[in-house]
Amino acid sequence: MALDIIYLDYAATTPIHPDVVACMQQVQTNSYFNPASNHIAGRLSSVVIDNATTKLSNMFNASQGKFLWTSSATESNNLAILGAAKQRAHRGKHLITMRTEHKAVVDVFSFLEKQGFEVTWLQPDSTGKLSVDNLKDALRGDTQLVSIMHINNEIGTIQDIKGIGLLCREKNITFHVDGAQASGKIVVDLSSLPVDLYSISAHKFYGPKGIGALYVANNVVIKPIMFGGNQQLSVRPGTLPVDLIAGLGEAASISQQKIKDDLIHLLALKNQLIKGLKKVDGLYINGPEEGGYPGILNVGVKDVNGESLLHALEPLCVATGSACNSQSQEPSYVLKSIGRSDSEAQSSIRFSFGRLTTSYDIEKAIFIYCQAVEKLRSLSPGQHV
Repeated sequence: MALDIIYLDYAATTPIHPDVVACMQQVQTNSYFNPASNHIAGRLSSVVIDNATTKLSNMFNASQGKFLWTSSATESNNLAILGAAKQRAHRGKHLITMRTEHKAVVDVFSFLEKQGFEVTWLQPDSTGKLSVDNLKDALRGDTQLVSIMHINNEIGTIQDIKGIGLLCREKNITFHVDGAQASGKIVVDLSSLPVDLYSISAHKFYGPKGIGALYVANNVVIKPIMFGGNQQLSVRPGTLPVDLIAGLGEAASISQQKIKDDLIHLLALKNQLIKGLKKVDGLYINGPEEGGYPGILNVGVKDVNGESLLHALEPLCVATGSACNSQSQEPSYVLKSIGRSDSEAQSSIRFSFGRLTTSYDIEKAIFIYCQAVEKLRSLSPGQHV
């Protein structure tokens, strides 16, 4: 890497794997044809897509559904939520989601509220976890869609997808999961999980940006939200980017082999980071200290402003919240939803690490963080700087 940085923002994006780059370059050179073309060249590109689909399906053990290719998890979320809500509007207009969802889900539900749907926004506990009993209490006769993220992108909480899905299946309610932070990072078996729709993004698991997918269970129908072609059963029209799809498939194949080793590696790094950061007086952990996704650690510290700290931490690349909400000056709505005050939320930093992160990176991060907090506190002792 040309820049002298310590990259601990893997929840925002991951470095693309060299084998994925090589795969894409080969496709760009040899299989650049339009897969919708009804000639031998077009069919060659279709084979590339079929192979990528098989790799993705293998990673998810997704034998009971199909994948629609999209540009991102954001598009997948929009297609899933809008498409499902409109498809089953005759069943009812009551929808359920959580206060801690990604903006790509929150904003879609806010839009649907303006379209005449009624949304129940569920509150998690102090670790970001949703109680299945709380969801059960919120269900109504006209509830037709529930959308819950698998792993929270800011605090790493892992939801009980199986328990939620079983409840939804019992009540004949469509269940969508935003799996952007889980795909390729933890084992997700879609043949055993009662999930109807599952959103995926390649660049979260060492694949290229600009490509995602939506898993659709065999018995689920969604309305299209885009028009202009009959590709992908007319549900998601547009010429398919063969090279990006091949890259996603290759990333899925690599991740399937590495998931278990990755989790062991990440847990060791997280434990090292927690031990080191706890040397700082007034430090607190946002979300689960144990039991969450080990690649994310969100911490806050008293008497220090998060934005000031973020700048003081350079060349450490970390975040104060979701990258998709990074331009906002407002405190994280996720942290506020788990009970943090405005000042506590604004004093928080998200560390997220991955396959290429080393123990030495964590050691340096601990040193830089501790030094930065000490410096900022010395500038304005007893005040929030």
